[in-house]
Amino acid sequence: SYDGVPFLMHDKTLRRTTNVEEVFPERAYEHSSLFNWTDLEKLNAGEWFLQNDPFWTAGSLSRADYLEAANQSVCKLEDMLEVIKDNTSLILNFQDLPAAHPYYSTYINITLETILASGIRQQAVMWLPDTERQLVRQVAPGFQQTSGLKLDTERLREKGIVKLNLRYTKVTNEDVRDYAMANLSVNLYTVNEPWLFSILWCAGVPSVTSDSSHVLRKVPFPIWLMPPDEYHLIWITSDLISFLVIVGVFIFQKTHLRQERPVPEFLLLSCRWRLGSIRTYNPEQIMLSAAVRRSSQDVKIMKEKLIFSEINNGVEATDELSFCSENGY
Repeated sequence: SYDGVPFLMHDKTLRRTTNVEEVFPERAYEHSSLFNWTDLEKLNAGEWFLQNDPFWTAGSLSRADYLEAANQSVCKLEDMLEVIKDNTSLILNFQDLPAAHPYYSTYINITLETILASGIRQQAVMWLPDTERQLVRQVAPGFQQTSGLKLDTERLREKGIVKLNLRYTKVTNEDVRDYAMANLSVNLYTVNEPWLFSILWCAGVPSVTSDSSHVLRKVPFPIWLMPPDEYHLIWITSDLISFLVIVGVFIFQKTHLRQERPVPEFLLLSCRWRLGSIRTYNPEQIMLSAAVRRSSQDVKIMKEKLIFSEINNGVEATDELSFCSENGY
């Protein structure tokens, strides 16, 4: 804060998670670190959560818990450390302070003093910022130096990094194995779904950051964990069942068609006789049959077309046709 008190705030401003627009409307867009602690204590930091209900949990609160949540205030780092110091790990990150802030050059020292004075184990603190790492190693050598950058193992060793804090979409199974072989622990964020939690668990990820701890705490082991042999057995069985169903449908159709009433034999013979008596005629044959037998240029042309048409179709004109012409052809 402006008067040197470390506190917890995710956003740069106070608008989303407090009622600063009601209490200090003219300062709603100022950086949160430009407020004195006395002003920060006047803000309500719980009502927004109950109104937005981001995890659909507000309805499950008792009347007493609801009233307590509705009257939360901005939390000091000192108060948070007092609550968690016995059995909880802590990832520390910082907002960049405005250059005009009175503690712009010393806020790291003030934060370190607050942490060490709380009594929390140094091994439980993961130091994420790259700022003043050398100073932090000297003052608190037990802190786990953590990086938010995905680098190769050699560079991480050179920087003294022992832990990585990365987005889960940036890490593959091979990355997790490579970092594990190099004795580098990986924490992935932000994991809110049980199925994703299960996949990362099976991949060997040691820890995750979540907004839905109330959901993930109900997952004691990976869901849908299946050995490869069981996976293959399920797929092979499904394929066999599908094949048998298809074969059964074909057999049923064939049997059903055989059992239908047959067509009478005399009807089949009649159809065959009628089909056998039908010949294919082209336009020249039709016109020639209708023409009067006389010597005319049109009839000769039609005869020639008919002959060439039959020859092209592979049929000899002398076998199929009989012409009467004046020239005897």
